[in-house]
Amino acid sequence: MKYTLTAILTREDGGFVALCPELDVASQGTTVEEAKANLQEAVELFFECASESEIKLRTASESFISTMEVQVA
Repeated sequence: MKYTLTAILTREDGGFVALCPELDVASQGTTVEEAKANLQEAVELFFECASESEIKLRTASESFISTMEVQVA
């Protein structure tokens, strides 16, 4: 089975944190490419180790990324 999942990468403390919000799985790396590769490995390990019910529970929702404007006084 193939899943299309979201990868959110954020710069933090000289590196990058990578998050897959659908599965609540995260990883990190010193570059964007490394963080994304590490996240992919972590997600693959999740699918290898998680029960079928856990996979169904976590993949049952969709994630959307959007921007918003906030007025700050």
